[in-house]
Amino acid sequence: MRTSCRRLFSVSTITSRPKPLNARVATFTTKTIQMALHPAQDGAKLIFAPAGTLADPSVPGQAAQFLKAETRGGLRRSNLDPESPITQFHTWFTDASQPETGVSHPETCTLSTAQLPSGRVSARMVYMKELDPKGFVIYSNFGTSGKARDLFGSEDGSSTGNPWASLVFWWEPLERQVRVEGRAERLTTEESQAYFDTRVRGSRLGAWSSKQSAVLHPDPANPEDDGRTQLEKWVKESEQRFEGQEKIPVPEFWGGLRIVPERVEFWQGRQNRLHDRFVYDRVHQDGGEDKWTLERLSP
Repeated sequence: MRTSCRRLFSVSTITSRPKPLNARVATFTTKTIQMALHPAQDGAKLIFAPAGTLADPSVPGQAAQFLKAETRGGLRRSNLDPESPITQFHTWFTDASQPETGVSHPETCTLSTAQLPSGRVSARMVYMKELDPKGFVIYSNFGTSGKARDLFGSEDGSSTGNPWASLVFWWEPLERQVRVEGRAERLTTEESQAYFDTRVRGSRLGAWSSKQSAVLHPDPANPEDDGRTQLEKWVKESEQRFEGQEKIPVPEFWGGLRIVPERVEFWQGRQNRLHDRFVYDRVHQDGGEDKWTLERLSP
């Protein structure tokens, strides 16, 4: 299927292979939870501390060190693509996608947006579904959702719209993160339909059914209902609407969102919190192709 730009990887590439959780990560997570359930002896606060301090939870332990890159000499400028953060991200994503790394769902990232004029920031976990030469693509509801309010404004005027957004990828087994800052733009209906057709039927009906982030009111006639009945009613209405149709059109309020990067940071954990940080910044060119600078940042 033709699209407006060549995709470096697609949904089928990044979602088809389940990966086991790294054993070290699982151990760290378990001990972190155990500590969270043991407050300080005075009962005034919870103390976060890694393993080894459960016998005396009032004394914080030392945070874990990032050591995986130490034996390789860390991350150096020569390890990075000199011209494009998109190319460099593709390389790191490919590394994170290998079964032996233990990274579960490397396409998972945090999308953060800010509402104007209040400046309130909100964040949520999403799946990046595509990476193309222009940027990073996710799919979601952009009619009633909080992200739609923040990015495109709201009818009641509570938000005027702020197209700036950020993504953060965290690949703990590799001790790496990638931070993306840029402007959001909607994909065309044709591009969104191409992805929409890959979703299972139930998910396509769910996209039509859910008024994302709208309050679900309990059924007063059913004391056991907490609002779920209303959602299920909307789903039944969608099932009836598209009964017998395999080809379901993408809703006008639903589709793809591309974060076109202005800044991309590649972060490699290092010992003693002296992490390696390299940032690409876009330099706009009049009448020509944009360029990228590449600089090392202090940790």
